[in-house]
Amino acid sequence: MSAAEIVDWVNSIIWSKALIYLCLGVGLFFSILTRFVQVRQIKEMARLLIKGTSSEQGVSSFQALSVSLAGRIGVGNIAGVAAAIGFGGPGAVFWMWMVAFFGAGTAYVESTLGQLYKVEYQGQYRGGPAFYFDRGLGQRWLGIVFAIAAIVACGLFLPGIQANAVGKAFTQITGEGAIVFGDVGVYKLVALVVVIGLLAILIFGGIKRIAQFAELVVPFMAIGYFLMAVIIVVVNISDLPKVLSLIFTDAFTPMAGLGAAIGWGVKRGVYANEAGQGTGPHAAAAAEVQHPAQQGLVQSFSIHFDSIIVCSATAFMILMTSQYNVQGALEAGQFIVQNVPASTEIGSPAFTQMAVSTIFGNFGQIFVALAVFFFAFTTIVAYYYIAETNLAYLSYITKSPSLLFIVKCSIILAVGYGLLSATGYIWGIGDIGVGLMAWINIIGIVVTYFIYKPTIKALKDYEEQQKAGVKEYTFDPIKLGIKNATFWEERLKKNQELNAQVKKTGS
Repeated sequence: MSAAEIVDWVNSIIWSKALIYLCLGVGLFFSILTRFVQVRQIKEMARLLIKGTSSEQGVSSFQALSVSLAGRIGVGNIAGVAAAIGFGGPGAVFWMWMVAFFGAGTAYVESTLGQLYKVEYQGQYRGGPAFYFDRGLGQRWLGIVFAIAAIVACGLFLPGIQANAVGKAFTQITGEGAIVFGDVGVYKLVALVVVIGLLAILIFGGIKRIAQFAELVVPFMAIGYFLMAVIIVVVNISDLPKVLSLIFTDAFTPMAGLGAAIGWGVKRGVYANEAGQGTGPHAAAAAEVQHPAQQGLVQSFSIHFDSIIVCSATAFMILMTSQYNVQGALEAGQFIVQNVPASTEIGSPAFTQMAVSTIFGNFGQIFVALAVFFFAFTTIVAYYYIAETNLAYLSYITKSPSLLFIVKCSIILAVGYGLLSATGYIWGIGDIGVGLMAWINIIGIVVTYFIYKPTIKALKDYEEQQKAGVKEYTFDPIKLGIKNATFWEERLKKNQELNAQVKKTGS
């Protein structure tokens, strides 16, 4: 078997129908349990984003959201959406929306767990699935398994996709230039030097520098991309009813087959918004908040922003300008719908670049290339932080020295390989990483709910305080029957001692 065939075989096992429907089903399950918190508390989500502050150990809610969005808003929002349409048809967009809407419920649960069971380690807040499987579920072996999977996926597999898309976007504009070696041209090497240079500056600066960078870049790039999409939609506004009808009709009577529409929609949806994948809780745990549910709400909002806004922007640009093909399921190179040249690569930013170019000409290609660069680069930085946090977990439980330098070097090498690689299965390698983390995390958070229900208890407690109109939220895990949330137990004890001392001094 060739390398590509092995990757496809592994993916067929990991991304079976079981995982696809599990992502949808668990999202629906948690949405119902939280009484669709992603809709009910949207006003509170916006308030928390504005109000949050940072501390010496943690970042603000907005900075944590920005780091999380840096991971969520990546090539999946540009090339991934194009791939969903190209392989699954326009109906795949509907299923991307579904997995995003229900996934916001999953995002609340996993990010609240990240806050509940976080620790302060070496002067920083650390948390994520490895921590909450260990401390919350009491299954250290599962925490170790997830940590290893996350280090391999985020440190080796996933960065290559983002870097590969950067190289393709730029060479579509500039061409390869003079060939330096193999099929690698000078312009791709320039992109490689820029990406690796900036990446090294950030990852050797720690979470504070990463958060500050994400806080500045992520909102700017996402809003700029969305405004570009709005202009294209306005110019083609007469086609909007037809495109909406096409999306909803094709979702249930799909040209590419129902399995293809749902499969590609869910797969690319999970890849883009990361709900259930277990990546969001790492940034969520780093936030400085008064109550664990607060960051769960903020992270739930990030799914709306990522999929409902950014992914939809890409989908509408492509569909309204008809700059796409839909490949047949039986044989590569044969199309159910063909609007652009057959040589146009589906799993790349090409459809999006062509769509923007219909209105903005060559500037459109340049703009999408820049969007790909910033989207992909910030995602690579977020992947590094996830790998770093899971390595910190292994150091935390073994009391051993950290091997962060090795992770920094490995992700730089992965980026270099991904950017220069011409292999067609690099998306497949990334899908393996996403699927592994999703399987472990989703099963783990469902089991945690059925045994302890900590996130539902936290939400109920928060909403009771919210209803009472408190100015300062408090969290008492022992009172709620939540065990091993030692960070919050110690914080409550310190606050009580401080208040008693103030009261005594005042009297």
